[in-house]
Parts: sequence; structure tokens; C-alpha cells
Amino acid sequence: MNIFLSGMLLSLSLIVAIGPQNAHVLRMGLLRSHVGITIAACAITDFLLICIGVMGLAKLGELSPHINAALVGAAILFLINYGWQAAKRARLPAQQGLRAAQQDAPQSSGAAVSSALAFSWLNPHAWIDTAVIIGTASLAYSAPSNWIFGMGAALGSALWFVTLGLGAAAMARQLAHPNVWRAIDVLVVITMWGTAAWLAYGLIKP
Repeated sequence: MNIFLSGMLLSLSLIVAIGPQNAHVLRMGLLRSHVGITIAACAITDFLLICIGVMGLAKLGELSPHINAALVGAAILFLINYGWQAAKRARLPAQQGLRAAQQDAPQSSGAAVSSALAFSWLNPHAWIDTAVIIGTASLAYSAPSNWIFGMGAALGSALWFVTLGLGAAAMARQLAHPNVWRAIDVLVVITMWGTAAWLAYGLIKP
């Protein structure tokens, strides 16, 4: 039980910071748009990445420089585009921005899954937190204890996404004010573009 709880606490300590994936889940929850599918896609992705790490592939951070650059480049473009859409909404009059936010939400379950998967698989932070950090931490335990640690981490991740998504959905009516949505879009812009800038710096620094 102690090993399981250790994995859960490590996972929660890594995931609670507001990053692109969390910002997306928060926004979908507040929009009440495909919340369950979004939560499931993010939680399943984290589960798979944790499994990759626990299976001994925690050194995925040592990918070929060309492959790593291509993956990071794709993530940068995705984050810049998503942030640009939020920036355009934030510049609109408050009421129009709220309507635009509602219109920009994925209209189909397939689109919702695609968005959630993109934020999960194209998010280097998710790879580092799960496959690398959690995977490396699991090496402190021998089998089957390492899998107990990993399952604790996976449950912690799932609980966070459920709490964030459903909590936002429960508060949607109270927060359904145009100025609140403008503030959320500004937060999304800062998060997406800040992460993109950090990734770009990582590519060009000596």
C-alpha cells in the first residue's frame, strides 16, 4: 500500500501544475463539451506512458536528435495555433468572446478525442512526467512492486483529470460570465505560448 500511495503522490505532484493538457481539460469542463471523453483520453494516455516508463523505457528522453526535434517542432506548431485561437477570442468584446469559445469547442466526439490526444501525445511535459520521471522512480522497486508503484501513479493521474474536468463542469454555470471566459482565454494563451517558447528555446540553445 505504501508503494502504491508513493506512486500516486508522485503523479499528483507532477500533474497539478497548469500546463497545456490541464488547461484543455479545464476549458472543456467549463464548456461542458465532451468532458467524459476528454478525461478518458488524457487518463488513458497517461496510463500508457506510465506503462512505457515502468517497462524500463524511461530513457525515451534519449531519442535521436532528429526525431526529438521533429516531435518538439510539431508540438510547438500545435501550441502556437491553439494559443492563437484563444488570443483571437480574448481580443473580441466579452460577449462575442464567450460565443466564440462555445463555437470553437469540438462539435463531435471524434474531434474531442483528437484534441485530447494531441494535447497528451504532443505534450513533452506529459512524456517527461510519466515515461521518464515516474518510469525512473519505479526503478527503485523490483517486480512486481514497480508495477504497484506505476498503478498508483496512473490512478493519481486519472483522479486528477476526473476532479479537474468534472469540477469545472460543476462550476460552469457560476463561471459562465464573459469576463471569466476572457480571463480563461488569456490563461490559455500564456500557457500555450509560454510552453511553445520554452520548447523552442530547448531546440536552439547550445
